[in-house]
This record gives sequence, C-alpha cells and structure tokens, in this order.
Amino acid sequence: MSCHFIRTMLTACCLVALSAAAMAQAYPSRPVRIVVPVPAGGSNDIIARMLAQKLSDLNGQQFLVENRAGAGGNVGAEVVAASEPDGYTLLLSAPPPLTINAALYKTLPLDPVKAFAPIALVATVPIVLVVHPSLQAKDVRELIALAKARPGTLNFGSSGNGSTNHLTGELLKSVAGIDIVHVPYKGAAPAMNDLVAGHIAMMFDNMPGVLQQVQRKSINVLAVAGARRAAALPDVPTVAESGLAGFEVFSWFGLVAPAKTPAPILAKLEKDVAAILQSPDMQKRLAEVGAEPGTVFGATFGQFLAEDSAKWAKIIKASGAKLD
Repeated sequence: MSCHFIRTMLTACCLVALSAAAMAQAYPSRPVRIVVPVPAGGSNDIIARMLAQKLSDLNGQQFLVENRAGAGGNVGAEVVAASEPDGYTLLLSAPPPLTINAALYKTLPLDPVKAFAPIALVATVPIVLVVHPSLQAKDVRELIALAKARPGTLNFGSSGNGSTNHLTGELLKSVAGIDIVHVPYKGAAPAMNDLVAGHIAMMFDNMPGVLQQVQRKSINVLAVAGARRAAALPDVPTVAESGLAGFEVFSWFGLVAPAKTPAPILAKLEKDVAAILQSPDMQKRLAEVGAEPGTVFGATFGQFLAEDSAKWAKIIKASGAKLD
C-alpha cells in the first residue's frame, strides 16, 4: 500500500470528520419535525409538546410536533424511518412501534432496531386503572368480582391495538381470570372521552392523560399498574397491593432518529434533552402530569429498548393477546 494512498485516505477521513463536526455545530439551522405516532391530546402528545417547546427555546429554531397516527404507531414510525437521516425528522413515541409491535404483528414494515438511532428516554409514566363512576366497583377486588359475575359484558377501552394500555388490560384478564371485552380507539384522547361519557366501563391509561379527569371526578381511579404507588396519587394502591401479586406495568416515551443520523447530531440532541430533563422547570411540568424525567441516553437507551422488547414479548405471550 503506497504512502500516497494512505495519505489520501487519511485526508478523506479527516474531511468527513470535519464535515460532521461542522454539521453538528450548525444544527439545527431550520425547523425540526418531531413525529408523534398517535393523535393529539393523549399522553404521548402532551410530553412531546413539552419537550418541543424546550428544545425550541434552547436552540432558537422551532421544533414542531406532527401527529401521524395509525397501525399502532407504525405509520408515524415509517415516516421517520424513511426520512433523511439529518436530524430534522425525529420520532417521540410510547413503546408500541419501538418495542411492542415486533412481538404483536405477524409482519412489520421495519425493524426498529435497524431503523432507528436511540437518543433519549424522555419520561416514564405510571399506568392507572380508571372506571366510569357508575360502575359498582370501588377497588380492584370488587371489579374482578363484578367481571366474574357478568362475563363478557364489561368493556375496556384503549388507545389502540397493541398499545400499552391495551396489553395491560389483556394482562389483567389473564392474571385475574376474567372475561372483559377490548374496545380499541384511534388514540387515548377519544377513548378517555368515551369513558367520561359512560360509553365504556373502564380503561388502563397513562397518568398524564387521566390526572385532570380524576381531579375533576369525571372518572374514578382504582389502582396503579406499576410496582409502586404514584407520587401524583399517593393514596391509590397498586394492582399488586390489591391482590394480584407481581402485576407490574408502566409506560414511557422515547426520542429516536433515523438510523445513520450523524453521531455529532445525535450527541447534541442527547446533550440538549439531558439538560432539559435536568432543569427544575421541566421536572416540575412533568410532575404536574404525573410523569418522571428519563435518565438514560444514547447507547444506554438502546439497551433499555432491548430489555423493554423482551418484557413486552413475555407479557404478550402470557396474556395471549392478539390483534382484533
């Protein structure tokens, strides 16, 4: 191998590195699109708009939320995966298109592990069990007794097939040995509207989407699905405390970019999001909706996604959940 060839290759590598560094320094030089793969109004949308505003303030460029719902989050995920990997199109999503759908769908249009570069776990949120006030159940034990007395007559809503709240309901069916009917909606907000109106009896939903309705007493909260009680509702027991030992499910929202997005841009986004999540104002705003700031970024968040995929695969198998 000639010295000239080696010098040429080194020069090329240096130019690529300098170009990437320059790109990161200039980023963002125009508005950035954050795709949310569910309709407006739900927990995913609430968290995304909080983060987008903070990123806009920090960078002097608009970070704009775009709702692209459909197919359990797959539609929005496809949009981002097919976008130019330049940092100007990002995905902020709950688990389904990143860690659930691979175990739930027979075929997927993309492999999330190969399609996306992990940036940050933005927030974790408790999942809570809520019911319409007319339902004659004050706690989980009474709900299970009612469901056993009236098999196939109680329905539970969700934000859609394969969503965390759908699968949490399926897990309850499996663990408690009850027959309740799943009613999928196109997003958590329309499901909540129907719960408040009394068109469905109950649902599991993420804390940010239910807290206001609970405070208004439009719905009753029976339990938290996680391993511990929620800070926003400290008097509400967990499902496990209510007689179903080992029941533990929570949700989260994560930020990813298309695969092959330059490392310097990913590093800047990780740094920016970490700074935002550590700010007292953002922590206060997240606490107000019952969420907690994420603490893992980059490759560590990638490991989190792998572990979450394994967890949901086990839940799907144990519950026998199928797409309607």
